[in-house]
Amino acid sequence: MPIEPAARLTQRHIAIGAAALWIASLAIFWPGTAMYDTVTQYQQVLSGVYDDWHPPAMARVWSLIAPLGSGARPMLVLQLLTYWLGLGLIAAALARVGRPRSAVAILAIGLLPPFLGWQGVVLKDAQLAGALLGAVGIIGWWRLARRPLPRAMCVPVALLLAYAVLVRANAVFIVVPLLVTLAPRPTHPLAKLVTGLVAVVLVLAVAPIVNHQMLRAQPSGVEATQALYDLAGIAARAPGSDTTGLTRSEATTVIARRCAKPFFWDPLGDDAHCATTMERLRALPTATLYVTLASAALHHPIAYAGHRFAHLNSTDRWLVPFHWPSAAPPAASEPNTLGLADPGAAARSWEALTAVVVETPLGWPIAWIVVAITALAASLARPRDPARDLAMALLVSAIALEASFAALSIASDLRYHLWPMIATAVASVLLADRPMPRKILVVGAGALVIVVGGGIAARVLLPQPPQTYAGMLG
Repeated sequence: MPIEPAARLTQRHIAIGAAALWIASLAIFWPGTAMYDTVTQYQQVLSGVYDDWHPPAMARVWSLIAPLGSGARPMLVLQLLTYWLGLGLIAAALARVGRPRSAVAILAIGLLPPFLGWQGVVLKDAQLAGALLGAVGIIGWWRLARRPLPRAMCVPVALLLAYAVLVRANAVFIVVPLLVTLAPRPTHPLAKLVTGLVAVVLVLAVAPIVNHQMLRAQPSGVEATQALYDLAGIAARAPGSDTTGLTRSEATTVIARRCAKPFFWDPLGDDAHCATTMERLRALPTATLYVTLASAALHHPIAYAGHRFAHLNSTDRWLVPFHWPSAAPPAASEPNTLGLADPGAAARSWEALTAVVVETPLGWPIAWIVVAITALAASLARPRDPARDLAMALLVSAIALEASFAALSIASDLRYHLWPMIATAVASVLLADRPMPRKILVVGAGALVIVVGGGIAARVLLPQPPQTYAGMLG
């Protein structure tokens, strides 16, 4: 495809802009913020002993690039590089096809405080977002020009997507839908759905083998947490039930100590709360726990649905109080003796801004879900073209992950929703070259008004929650 001189100039400016933003981001967040999870993983890097509580792929990659710099620095460079590389490639590709305003909008997405703020924290969620954007950027660079992806480019794309799948346990619900939607075959939606479900099962079966045999991570029992959380939630809503696996005494303790919380599972694993109470169940084989959960859900569908909806509302941050915790990224590293230092004043200022923005609908996953569904409906209503196809793949991956939280989620941190939010924003820009059908626009806008209105009302009326981790545990 021939490139006009003006478009070529714009491409160069976009590339320079993306590179400048990468350097500026490094300067702001250097040497990277380390959360509790980060400290735990870095301890594994230093000791050479790995477990699977956090997917070991990140710790293994960290150990490979650790000679390039001390502490979190190499991982910060990696996640910000893939982040801005992906956005820069998409933006440059749009500039190349005569959409310079859309190109600038893509780079602006990268500057949204909730996105960039969390990208300054060295964490598996930021690594996931960076890897996915890097892969999508490479694909988009070729696809948006109506050119097939060269075979040589399949290697970095495959490596980035494989890392994404391994760096978060639920990333399979992103990567598989993304690839199945982009794939030219099969073409029928039902066939794509079946293909995707089969692929998800296969990946879920293979991932533990990779983690334990190839990456040599020791089992930690993390796979039991979902079942324990849901069983406790059902027991709290169906007192006296003998199908949850908890004895009446254990269920009474869970209720009395308020350990079955919509916000997170942590009280069930905390020694001062319900860890001892759940110890007997935790010792059971994982398969037995999930069979017990299936039985409990069938016997008490209303209790199970109530428990899951309460958590879904919490993690989607809809009808919750003002200052619902775990939204803003930390401005300082978790105290440690491993050399994981704090970032400087610039990072603290940026995270202070992020803390304000995440209280608006820009930090509510539920609002992004409405936008994603509306944009997907709009993409289905327009003829196929490269921008539409890439946008649809991003939206399907975003919605698939959010849908998985209805059954598979145990905590309400905003960072778990980074990819759906980023993917929806990028897809919306890709689709902005054509007006949205009026009916879809009206319905989508109406739904967004209802969701945002309900969220604002909840934040005005509900009492503010504790603002510390210990307070939320209690």
